[in-house]
Amino acid sequence: MPTWPLSGASPLTPPGAAGLGLGLASAIFRARPGLSAFEFDLCAGQPGRVATDLGVPVLVEHGPELFAEADLILLLPGASFAEPPPGPVISALLDARERGATLAAHCLGVFHLAATGLLDGLEVTTHWQYADQLIACYPRVRVRPEALYLDQGNIVTGAGAAAGIDMCLHLIRRHHGAALANSIARILVTPPHRDGGQQQFITAPLADGEDGDRLAGVIAWDRANLDRQLPLDELAARALMSRRSFVRHFKAATGTTPHAWLLTQRLSLAQELLETTSLPVEEIAERVGYRSAAVFREQFAARRGLPPRDYRRTFSRAM
Repeated sequence: MPTWPLSGASPLTPPGAAGLGLGLASAIFRARPGLSAFEFDLCAGQPGRVATDLGVPVLVEHGPELFAEADLILLLPGASFAEPPPGPVISALLDARERGATLAAHCLGVFHLAATGLLDGLEVTTHWQYADQLIACYPRVRVRPEALYLDQGNIVTGAGAAAGIDMCLHLIRRHHGAALANSIARILVTPPHRDGGQQQFITAPLADGEDGDRLAGVIAWDRANLDRQLPLDELAARALMSRRSFVRHFKAATGTTPHAWLLTQRLSLAQELLETTSLPVEEIAERVGYRSAAVFREQFAARRGLPPRDYRRTFSRAM
């Protein structure tokens, strides 16, 4: 894994480029304190006007020759994965990889990176909706659709849509340190790091039968009783399962462990209470199952990027 600071990024802008991808790349990598010497330039297969999914074209001044100097090349998602990049783009990407540049792609951009052959044999991710198509198009690529992003050294891939933020913040954190990544995340009002994978965002029904019904009932009961301590053994007993079997079924259904799921549910409820009520932080901590308000404050700040009181000041909708 390279350890030098990235000093320049060149996002490849495909036809039908996603406005969200363009916006997040610009927001994260444009010049700012701590990243003031960073150069950020869009490029395309051919310079000129490039269509976007917003119906508003962008003027791209550079072609793939820019890859010869870039430390980081971002392959942004476009309108389709059916058309591989043109030959000159693939050649420029291969040359950039050979000299040690970092190549990163998310969502449909992963298809364009896979077209180079550089992903063969590697574990990668993409938007969960397109994972099967990626496997069908590039069977030598090992696809992990549950991951938000995967780092393979000079190759980094990310899932769909907003997961591009996770991937780009990871690149900043990897090359410029956590302080700068956290600072950018605060500016963007986004968590500096999200726990869990994109499995949590996929609508997946629980298994049919009695096991699925019991597990669904336990999950619903958990949500209604977040103010209580919820030991794993008690949850397994409610599902009429052994501890080991419960953990296995729970992870298959939700994509995460019971402990991680409960932590996410507690903090999500805390966010809602901070936004919509004027309850003291100490009472909110109790309502979401924390015996210690200090521990609640610490975990909330670590996982949401700012302390509960600051979060309330920023997002409160209470009358």
